[in-house]
Amino acid sequence: MGQYLRGDVLLAPVALDDRTGPKIRPVVVITTRSDGTIHVCPVSSKAPAGAPGLPLTIDDFASGGLDLFSESYVMTSRVITLRSGQVIGKKGRVTKEYLAEIAGRVPDGPLHGMQKNPKTPGRSTRRESSRD
Repeated sequence: MGQYLRGDVLLAPVALDDRTGPKIRPVVVITTRSDGTIHVCPVSSKAPAGAPGLPLTIDDFASGGLDLFSESYVMTSRVITLRSGQVIGKKGRVTKEYLAEIAGRVPDGPLHGMQKNPKTPGRSTRRESSRD
C-alpha cells in the first residue's frame, strides 16, 4: 500500500495468539525494512494477561489517533512481521517520546538498529500494565 515509518499507527489483520484468527486491529510500526516488510506491535483494548503492555492514550499521538474511549495497550512483548501490502490504512503517528518508550520494552531481536532508550535518572516512566 505504501511506505511506512517507525511510529506510524496502522490498521492491519493480526492474530494475537495461535488459537484465534487474524482480526483488523491497530499496530505500531517499530522497524521497517527495504524489502517492504515492517515489524509491528499490536494494540489491544484489554491489558495483556501475563505479559507487559504499554498504556496508549490520545495524548501519545503526534498526529491522528484512534477512537479511544479508554486506555488501550501496546503489546510490547509481541512483535509481528507484516508486508506493507497487508496494511489496510494509517490512523496516525505516536510521539517520538512514546516510540522511545516502546523501544525500551521490545525484545532486542527484531529491532535491527532501533535505538533503545536507557532509563535516565529523574525521568518519569510509564507504569507497566500486566494482568496476573
